[in-house]
Amino acid sequence: MLSRFIDAAGVAPGWLAAAAAGVAVVSYCLGCFNGAVVVSRYLLRNDVRSHGSGNAGLTNFYRVFGGPLTLVVILSDVVKAVLAVLFAAFIAGHISPELVALSKYWAGTFCLLGHMYPCTFQFRGGKGILSGGAIAIMMGFDSGNPWSWCIPVVVWGGFLILAVATKYVSLGSCWAGFSFPFVSWFVYRDPLILLLSVIVGGLILWKHRGNIVRLVKGTESKFSLHKKKAQPAAGEGGAAPGAEEASAPDPEPEAAGEPEPAPETAATSKDEEDKA
Repeated sequence: MLSRFIDAAGVAPGWLAAAAAGVAVVSYCLGCFNGAVVVSRYLLRNDVRSHGSGNAGLTNFYRVFGGPLTLVVILSDVVKAVLAVLFAAFIAGHISPELVALSKYWAGTFCLLGHMYPCTFQFRGGKGILSGGAIAIMMGFDSGNPWSWCIPVVVWGGFLILAVATKYVSLGSCWAGFSFPFVSWFVYRDPLILLLSVIVGGLILWKHRGNIVRLVKGTESKFSLHKKKAQPAAGEGGAAPGAEEASAPDPEPEAAGEPEPAPETAATSKDEEDKA
């Protein structure tokens, strides 16, 4: 039994495959709209992936640019995930109500793939926490399962507690990826939903593999609401900090050299006296 939801729906395999393919394509394309890349490249004319950690996500965007455009990044990454899940639920609801829960996981998986590996931006996307968090919240709205609220509570609750307590956003993100398959299995007990949730959680952990190494080594950067002032790199709009001071001439040697013409003047005066 691949999934009890598919068995209960009783839909012809051909129609089911066509609907699944359509939802997958639409969800992936929605995921390819990366807010951090779009805002930084086309509004700020400065690709966020060339700064900071190089990640096309909310945290790196805020650290590099900050400002009100951060809200645009948040909205874009949340809205695309919500639209993908709603589209899948709409299609599944017209085929069979039994497929709605499964369709949400299906759409969420491909939306996250589009966010992380967008074909529109050289397959260099974000780490999926904001979009993944929006997907987890959407999973909590399931009238057919009274325990669906556990998914966003466990995922977001653990994320917020760890991120606030330690100031390591990546630690909370790792919790979200790790806990998502377990809470999904607790709520649905369905093999296919478990498989899709493992893929989602695994993708998030894989994208954070560098953060995990830095957490273990104790070199991971902590998040702060106060954005650090950007320091222009040499050759990019200005010299690096300290370069101006290093290149400026030292005034002391110049001042020390001022009395040097004095002996020459004295010698000239003596010659004039001899001539006189």
